[in-house]
Amino acid sequence: MSKLPSQSTSQSIKTAEFRRLHGSRPLVLPNAWDAASARLMEDAGAKAIATTSAGISWSHGCNDGQTLTRDEMLAAIGRIVRRVQVPVTADIEGGYGSGLPSDVAETVRAVVALGIAGINLEDSPGRTGQKLLEPEEQAARIAAAREAARASGCDLVINARVDVYMLGVGAPETRLAETCRRAALYRAAGADCVFVPGVIDRDTIAALVAGVGGPLNIMAMQGAPSTAELGTLGVARVSSGPLITQVAFAAIHRVTRELLEQGSYGEGEALPSFSDLRALFT
Repeated sequence: MSKLPSQSTSQSIKTAEFRRLHGSRPLVLPNAWDAASARLMEDAGAKAIATTSAGISWSHGCNDGQTLTRDEMLAAIGRIVRRVQVPVTADIEGGYGSGLPSDVAETVRAVVALGIAGINLEDSPGRTGQKLLEPEEQAARIAAAREAARASGCDLVINARVDVYMLGVGAPETRLAETCRRAALYRAAGADCVFVPGVIDRDTIAALVAGVGGPLNIMAMQGAPSTAELGTLGVARVSSGPLITQVAFAAIHRVTRELLEQGSYGEGEALPSFSDLRALFT
């Protein structure tokens, strides 16, 4: 289905705004798992929103790691984009399909059609049981994503995720150099930003800022420096990953147990009123 001119213009404006926000040092991105969470995040003041593949998968009753089909993930992303006015960047995991550059390009064309301003594309899992793809293969996938976006008329912000630290690839003393090597290849292929999840150590983060050769995205995790301190270290972008989803799910579990075991109703919770939620989702 062809996009209307107004949709194309709106997407162009949002993509330009999303690029501009990367100068905030850091841009703080809450990660939404459905349209309701995205709308709540926007109302709380988020200037842009990312999606969380883990949260979306969990909300479907599935595990993380491309357990949803491309169409299922696109449907969830589309509902989020349609419900908020701020730019949205989509976690497209490993690109879906068989993970070939052509599959990544197909996914990028589909998310561009939804009105997305950016994507995350990760270099895991690898082939034949390896934790990571070969960096040259991932670079080819990023190049395919860039070309697909360009052909669609979208200046998509591509965030290349490097999973060396997240998956504990190689000896600890080799991980910084390997991450920086991959970052250089990915940026040369067309990535705008490099995402290194799984790192909370200040010295390592500072070394990554110096070594990746471009904007660095760190994932908010318990034990990580505050967003303000990450900005001082030179981090360009901080995303919450599954953190907010985990907090929300913990609240569901806690209040349900209270109801079932104690017969009480979460009196200690600060709850939005029914009328406030009606207004928010109108």
